Amino acid sequence: MIPDPFEGAQPVLGDRSLFPDVADVYLGWAAIAPPSLLVRQQVEAFMASYARGGLQGFGQWLPQRARFKERAAALIGAEPIDLALCQSTTQGIIALARSIDWRAGDRVVVFDGEFPANVTPWQRVAADFDLELVSVPLAPFARSHEEGLTTLEAALAPGVRMVAVSAVQFQSGLRMPVPAIAERVHRAGGELFVDAIQALGVGPVDVARGTERAIDYLATGGHKWLGGLEGSGFVYIAPERVEALRPSMAGWLSHEGALDFLLEGSGHLRYDRSVRRQADFLEPGAQSQIGFAALEAGLVPPTVLGPEAIHAHVQVLHDAYEPLFVERGYRSLRATEPAARSAILSFEPPPDHDVVTLQKTLREAGIVAAIPDGMLRLAPHWCNSLDEVPRIERALR
Repeated sequence: MIPDPFEGAQPVLGDRSLFPDVADVYLGWAAIAPPSLLVRQQVEAFMASYARGGLQGFGQWLPQRARFKERAAALIGAEPIDLALCQSTTQGIIALARSIDWRAGDRVVVFDGEFPANVTPWQRVAADFDLELVSVPLAPFARSHEEGLTTLEAALAPGVRMVAVSAVQFQSGLRMPVPAIAERVHRAGGELFVDAIQALGVGPVDVARGTERAIDYLATGGHKWLGGLEGSGFVYIAPERVEALRPSMAGWLSHEGALDFLLEGSGHLRYDRSVRRQADFLEPGAQSQIGFAALEAGLVPPTVLGPEAIHAHVQVLHDAYEPLFVERGYRSLRATEPAARSAILSFEPPPDHDVVTLQKTLREAGIVAAIPDGMLRLAPHWCNSLDEVPRIERALR
């Protein structure tokens, strides 16, 4: 019997008791999550099972993957059959981009300023399949959603095959208006891919909008806001999009009845089995089963507490952090529109402040923050509390 990390788990907003070894004010959730006790216990149970039985351990934990998919799908309003496990956001994007039936001249729209994981794979397929790659600036979206959408519509006017956008921008924390983007992309005859790694687990993400499909494809890694370990994530594919994909990234586990020759006796080793026409054809071979065991435990807080409650909790923290830095000459990049705010709060340092030195100074005071491309990024989560604010203020002094 494999353990269920959800049984008896009752995380509380602002309570760090699931992280007894984290002595710092940890504001680095947008980079890497420290594993909680729930995650560590699940990993230990997994290792003990494999240590006792090896192959038997594999069989015991195999059903856990299906249970994980059910819970991950519920977070985004999808069905388990629409998910495929992957190692990371990047790996998921590459697998998707390489499986689309491109035609020479297809237009792909990306955004200037995004994390490279959601740009480089599209650059590569554009070069390999003779596609037109168009880059849209993020600055208009930072000024207002309305201005950004007008800019995007101009880029969609000549026609589009794919638009790739991050739900939340890694540097500024800007939350993109994904439903409104989806509406315009679909009206122009295109498809929408969303990189959800900076949004999922700390705010609402829904692949549908009422009865309409908002997101065609989505990928995320699990080692940030979802609280898992590096090397685990998942891909979502809208069911109506699966048939048109090419199985160019298929492997031995992508076939129908792929395990029959290992489990059902003789006469089942064949190479002519069809590739599954569902999202998990992108699971080509052995993956980090321990990583998905850990990630299921990481899903406990966002599932139990709810993404909306976590998002509201984090905004209260941002309200307390923001004036501490603004009073010292830092320019806040926080969106003025509440709908455009995320769990990331970033600042542009004053000209006479070296951000690398600032990060080091904060680290020496026990404050963990990141500095993507010269910005100071604070990224608290559900377990951070207002009790930590005085410590940040002392460090700034």
